[in-house]
Amino acid sequence: MTPYQAVVVGAGLSGAVMAERMASQLGWRVLVLEQRPHLGGNCYDEYDDAGVLVHKYGPHLFHTDKQQVWDYLSQFTQWRPHEHRVLSQIDGQLLPIPFNLTSIRLSFDKNEAEAMIAELIGRFGLDARVPILQLRQETSPLLQRLAEFIYQRAFVNYTSKQWGVRPEAISAAVTARVPVVVSTDDRYFTDPWQAVPADGYSAMISRILQHPAIDLQLSTPMTDRLQLDIANGKVWLDGEPFAGIVVYTGMIDQLLPGEAPLPYRSLRFEHQHLAQPQFQSATTVNYPNEEAYTRITEFKHLTGQQHAGTSIVYEYPCDYQPEQGLEPYYPIFTDEAQQRYQQYRARLAEFPQLIALGRLAEYRYFDMDDAVDNALEQFNKLRLQWTGEGSKA
Repeated sequence: MTPYQAVVVGAGLSGAVMAERMASQLGWRVLVLEQRPHLGGNCYDEYDDAGVLVHKYGPHLFHTDKQQVWDYLSQFTQWRPHEHRVLSQIDGQLLPIPFNLTSIRLSFDKNEAEAMIAELIGRFGLDARVPILQLRQETSPLLQRLAEFIYQRAFVNYTSKQWGVRPEAISAAVTARVPVVVSTDDRYFTDPWQAVPADGYSAMISRILQHPAIDLQLSTPMTDRLQLDIANGKVWLDGEPFAGIVVYTGMIDQLLPGEAPLPYRSLRFEHQHLAQPQFQSATTVNYPNEEAYTRITEFKHLTGQQHAGTSIVYEYPCDYQPEQGLEPYYPIFTDEAQQRYQQYRARLAEFPQLIALGRLAEYRYFDMDDAVDNALEQFNKLRLQWTGEGSKA
């Protein structure tokens, strides 16, 4: 007979939080299966061959306005404050992104820039954050000129490279993520808590999973130990019927062999170490126009690590190609994809013990704090179901 009350598939942030809550709050024995040779999912960081701490799957910037998320993670890490700032190379100069009043003053002559700024403030108010596609609907000639400049020089090519389609084809929830900021605040995020784990994300997630009731197995695909009998709505663990909870954080379409896969965008990373103390003046510099890559990130800006050299990563957006070893990063938010996802969720309702959790299983984009908040919320629902009581993080 199995000793486990729950199995978690995936040792990323969502799976780790859920495993820890079930172990610490319900007293369950939890098995965590991770197909990669490391924990942490795409948050995984490691020291490269030169000894610089890098994010293997691209930069991860933690920020939140959720007190419970901050308090929960603070049990497992100390923090290094970091307010993320991004520059974009446009017409031979580096401008703050999101585009703000400083960016406008650097892009236009003084009189025109000040006239644009006055109209922006009068129309939207100081400190407003205006989605670029909304700004393009304005009728003022000055605001139209400004919107078209930002759209063409800072937005359209970057976004088209990122998603492989024209911006108009992308969900408004995505395009609104990078607004025009009616202030000189050059921070990429405005949340009250902005920091990175002092010892790195891998160390933080390792501590989350260190509960003695959690057994973690790396390099273990789900099917090595867990099988779902689609036809009969049964779950098997190590060849025996399993009546406990299964938390699945992988690609939901992989649970339904023979069904059409859901579409994703992916990223290819080119990591480099340089024999110089600094490469660029900001953590991230965007390249919206001339280059095939979208941005370069320098990790020492994030970590504050002291090192004679520096390590950077180039990001190349691309189609998801699993045969090339790429990872699925971003669900593609078309109506067709959403309808297919809902059909798959309906089929998996045959498994009442199955909880689909996180970016891949719920086919949604989550910031890290949203992933933690979502896991805590799903755990509270589970706890209420099993004990009749809610839970605080």
